[in-house]
Amino acid sequence: MKAVSFHQHGGPEVLAYADLPDPVPGPGQVLVRLRAAALNRLDLWTRQGWPGLKLVLPHIPGADGAGVIAALGAGVTDRRVGERVVINSNLGCGACPECLAGRDNLCREWHLLGETLPGTYAEYVAVPAANALAIPDGFDEAAAAACGLVYLTAWHSLITRGHLQAGETVLILGASGGVNTASIQIARHAGARVIVVGSSKDKLALAGSLGADVLIDRSQDENWSKAVFEASGRRGADIVVDNVIGGTLPLSLRAAARRGRVLTVGNTGGPKVEIDNRFVFGKHLSILGSTMGTRADFAAVMALVFAGELKPVLDRSYPLAEARRAQERLEAGDQMGKITLAIP
Repeated sequence: MKAVSFHQHGGPEVLAYADLPDPVPGPGQVLVRLRAAALNRLDLWTRQGWPGLKLVLPHIPGADGAGVIAALGAGVTDRRVGERVVINSNLGCGACPECLAGRDNLCREWHLLGETLPGTYAEYVAVPAANALAIPDGFDEAAAAACGLVYLTAWHSLITRGHLQAGETVLILGASGGVNTASIQIARHAGARVIVVGSSKDKLALAGSLGADVLIDRSQDENWSKAVFEASGRRGADIVVDNVIGGTLPLSLRAAARRGRVLTVGNTGGPKVEIDNRFVFGKHLSILGSTMGTRADFAAVMALVFAGELKPVLDRSYPLAEARRAQERLEAGDQMGKITLAIP
């Protein structure tokens, strides 16, 4: 099969488009002939590498993908060849106590497609049959691929972990990234008022088009926590979505309302921060971490996507052979929504 992979960690130049062996579906798995893949910042971090990351090289990046089931592994009787599917990239073992309790994102043998296992920058990928969700007729495969990881992550964070309620105020740090654009739509769908802090007029305009109620340009107002306080009727945000953390968490704690929840699924600004604990105990704040989501979360949020109630924001599409250019665009931060790869 044609695939994009790397033989060593480094910059975009380590990505190579070449022939690799076709994967073979194991027991309980399906082989998916991919038609589209979508990029995530995870792809960049995996390519660059980090201490302790051990990959079988060459490694194929990519967590998100959609296509058609091409073959069934042993024991798979409830799927059919030719079925159009989108992939849930969170792979649990299915047998540990967490998986059996429906918390497969906390599986002790948890893997993420494209991070620790070969991913979707390829013509084929083998995944557990339970991780391939049927796509309705007429729904675009690139749009489905673009939703997978980010909508799952945002849903689990806001709804499952954050218990977002109608009428609450949600503050989202970042206006154009995949998880943030998904969070804006999910918060609005839940009946929340949404405040977005962004870095440019164009990105904030995108957030506004998705339904954000208040737009704050941090390039014009460094003390955005004060602006949030004023925009929220001088009470703060009930939920703060902060996936930057490094350099932002102190202001997030300030911007949160009493009994507020600060949600985080990552740390693009760096993992280590200092906390002014007076805000935490003085305002009864909760800091909640969240990792990806469960199969139940995936089915719930993708049902809303397929119904048109949540709509993916698509940036540019590149041919699979030009994955390097796609990653360069993502790394530069120029994208406005999800970058996808077309797999002919």
